[in-house]
Amino acid sequence: MLITPPYHSGVVESAGRWPNLGFVYIAGELEKSGYEVEIYDAMSKFHSYEQIREQIRSSKPDFIGVTAITATINDAIKVLKMAKEELSDVVTLLGGVHPTFCYEEIFSSDSEWVDYCVLGEGELTTPELLDAHRMGHDLSSVLGIAFIRDGKVVRTKSRDFIPDLDVLSPAWHLVTWSDYPLYFIDNSTVAIVSSSRGCVHSCIFCSQHKFWEGSYRQRDARSFVEEIEHLATKYGINVFFIADEYPTYSRERWEKILDLLIEKKLGIHILIETCVEGILRDHDIIDRYRQAGILFIYVGVEATSDERLDEFKKGTKFEDSKQALKIIQDAGMIVESSLILGTPNETHESIEETRKLAFDYNADFMHFLFLAPWPYADMYESLKPYIEVTDYSKYNLVEPIIKPKAMTRSELMNEVLNCYKKYYMMKLPQWANMKGNDLKRSCLIKGMKAIIENSFLKDHMKGLGGMPKSVHKLINLLEP
Repeated sequence: MLITPPYHSGVVESAGRWPNLGFVYIAGELEKSGYEVEIYDAMSKFHSYEQIREQIRSSKPDFIGVTAITATINDAIKVLKMAKEELSDVVTLLGGVHPTFCYEEIFSSDSEWVDYCVLGEGELTTPELLDAHRMGHDLSSVLGIAFIRDGKVVRTKSRDFIPDLDVLSPAWHLVTWSDYPLYFIDNSTVAIVSSSRGCVHSCIFCSQHKFWEGSYRQRDARSFVEEIEHLATKYGINVFFIADEYPTYSRERWEKILDLLIEKKLGIHILIETCVEGILRDHDIIDRYRQAGILFIYVGVEATSDERLDEFKKGTKFEDSKQALKIIQDAGMIVESSLILGTPNETHESIEETRKLAFDYNADFMHFLFLAPWPYADMYESLKPYIEVTDYSKYNLVEPIIKPKAMTRSELMNEVLNCYKKYYMMKLPQWANMKGNDLKRSCLIKGMKAIIENSFLKDHMKGLGGMPKSVHKLINLLEP
């Protein structure tokens, strides 16, 4: 049984829900090795811990695997603890970004509940580990794992990344598709797919470059598009979220993907994330993005000053980022972005400047996120003296962890909430006057309503008198 822990912070889940893609891939490889697999997405089902306990008790799996980022590690451990309480012989596995880097910390406090940590990619490691455990083989020969032996942590040699991603067989048949709607598109079912793995950027606040060790691998364009076609025709999927950090990295491959999608006319919507330089490079083919079905693009600009962009090692400039977002806007697609606040040098004045310059970016959706000091990020040591919160469940980008020198964390939170208020009070009249793009207008309005109803803002705004009545009134007037 592969379980997604029931962690909720009101961030991405405010827009919709999508499957745990890592589990879909791992399940496929486990099935190839003869294992019967159940994927249990307790997070997307909004199940309580008692419901999870009942599911474990009912299924009685021999092995339970859980995945975790830093914010979800506490819930992941809680699920495994519950599994051990219910099934004395169950073998527990913990994978994902956080245990890949923090397995020693995990074993120092939770070794009673965690039998193995799977480090890095799990598709080949997991079935090999289960086979070795069942057959009593020397676990030291299994690459890419950590475990306790004779009271000491053993970390085996790292496993090489899978060179050809197209050999993997995702177990789409195990997904409960009814669990995955997108809130701003009616009658939608969402699949999350991957066309590449890795990140060529080295932003100092991020984990992806470090997790993938600076590598980048990409799938064959035709194989990737055929997978989308298969999901659309067999399961009726009409919204696809491409999970890659940088799907447009290779212009040649990306153009092939666009051309194949245009040729197949699948009638689907696609959401992607990419970067400023990719959009600037593709300004001459941006109309083909939309023709291929791409509706929504996330570009993380992260800052409004070149100085802070340099500090974050973004490798971009403010004017370049502004131009990239405008290119997307002009092509009729929805553009989402984010700004990171809460560095040790943050002040009321610097946030005010960021808020004003955020209007120049003019993204359809802008997120004002707190800097999260991942314990494995490059900037962690420099941030350590300013960390006031050690509860990893708060490391979710929407709760302040760091206390700036000149502000309290409460002041920081209030400033960020005001950023949201003022930004969307500026955006809503734009949407009201939008002409000639009914789909985008509808998605923006429904998306804003979903943010108000489902995101972390709902509760936090209460302390500031709630979202302005004018916002609610305009949303109600605009909604179809």
